Amino acid sequence: MYLGLDVGTSGVKALLVDADGRTVGSADATYDVTNPAPGWSEQDPADWTGGVAQALAQLRSAHGSAFAAIKGLSLSGHMHGAVLVDAEGAVLRPCILWNDTRSHAEAAEMDAAEAARDLSGNIVFPGFTAPKLAWVARHEPEVFAKVARVMLPKDYVVWWLTGRYATEMSDAAGTAWLDVGKRDWSDTLLSLGGMTRAQMPDLLEGTDVVGPVQSARADLGLPQDAQVVAGGADNAVAACGVGALGEGDGFVSLGTSGVVLAGRDRYAPMAANAVHTFCHAVPGRWYQMGVVLAATDSMNWLARITGQSAGALSDALGTKVQAPGGAKFYPYLSGERTPHNDAQVRGGLTGIDIASTPQDLTRAVMTGVSFALRDSLEALRGTGAQLDSALAIGGGTRSPYWTQLLATVLNLPLERPDEGAFGAALGAARIAICGVTGAAPAQVMSKPPITDVIQPDAAHVAAYDDAYAAFAAAYPTLKAMP
Repeated sequence: MYLGLDVGTSGVKALLVDADGRTVGSADATYDVTNPAPGWSEQDPADWTGGVAQALAQLRSAHGSAFAAIKGLSLSGHMHGAVLVDAEGAVLRPCILWNDTRSHAEAAEMDAAEAARDLSGNIVFPGFTAPKLAWVARHEPEVFAKVARVMLPKDYVVWWLTGRYATEMSDAAGTAWLDVGKRDWSDTLLSLGGMTRAQMPDLLEGTDVVGPVQSARADLGLPQDAQVVAGGADNAVAACGVGALGEGDGFVSLGTSGVVLAGRDRYAPMAANAVHTFCHAVPGRWYQMGVVLAATDSMNWLARITGQSAGALSDALGTKVQAPGGAKFYPYLSGERTPHNDAQVRGGLTGIDIASTPQDLTRAVMTGVSFALRDSLEALRGTGAQLDSALAIGGGTRSPYWTQLLATVLNLPLERPDEGAFGAALGAARIAICGVTGAAPAQVMSKPPITDVIQPDAAHVAAYDDAYAAFAAAYPTLKAMP
């Protein structure tokens, strides 16, 4: 048996699978995020370890004999978080999370350095780990002086399980300390924030074995010979869960945020378009993604102001895509990532009139988010990435109308996997299988079963191409608004 642990921002999911990757059982535990100041987002690392212990106890109770047969486990984790510990491993302050924006000034300073984008392959975003440490150095110098090691969230759990300070390429790539092309820490990037290699974890590939579960964690009931495999960052591990490893493989995710991800066989960064270029969770591969900050979050916003649920708003549209309407929505409710890298721009709703209905607004919101994802797809294509089709995942793809609309806007066939047949926990379990058995990732990380393939509506592709061009041209006007 093998175990995948997905350490998320809102909770932990544990997935137990057999040697063929078939699900045996699952469990989860939840915890909270704290926001001590505007733009701040923090979490106590003890919440993650407590959540892992709770989820494992559930699995052990429900699947005792299978749990006792676990040979390996691996982890997926939310990226960029800064866990700071002293020389004894004691946590010095709450973890600053990926969606914390307090270090915007420090990020801009680092990004201005000539070598930053060249070496990291990315803009230095405020959410990345390096500017967080620069913020701590500036605002909490007494804490910074005690920092012996910095860990990413999932790697804190790895240390708790094994006693070893280790990370892997996909999570390290989101710190702005890694030379992403060479897959090694960069002394130049480290020096920009006053950090050293000695403060970094050991650097592994995602399928490398970190070590056995230490005796101090005997209370978890894991077998003594169970090996912990390094794992990866959440999107990279999700890509492992859907078989998106190399050229031509990818997915579109309609979740709280939106993601267009493409696997790459080579390193081909394009930081200027706010495309993320990261190492994959498997050796010798990279992946690139564009990020839309408010995808289903935009529908949740509309649901709040109309007093209807997002599901009810979607159901009212039926399934047949209509031509672009007069109402236009720009989904920059929390700023935007790809291709604008603009935390300050805000959304817009135009073209409404006295006769506009909730259905008109729903179509406008879904269209605006789909156009923003088209922005990301075009940015990825600018790097040489090629997607002729893509998996469609995330809660928004439960809407037949939205999925059909998205396929039409992207002009891509979208494959919807079986519900529950994918995800970061499955990707982590697959990484564990590869790490323990030595199996090649391409053999283990196959695509999930497909429920259906949504083709673009050919009758509306040209009209949506024209409407997308107008959407893309509107950004400077929105940016200029006070």
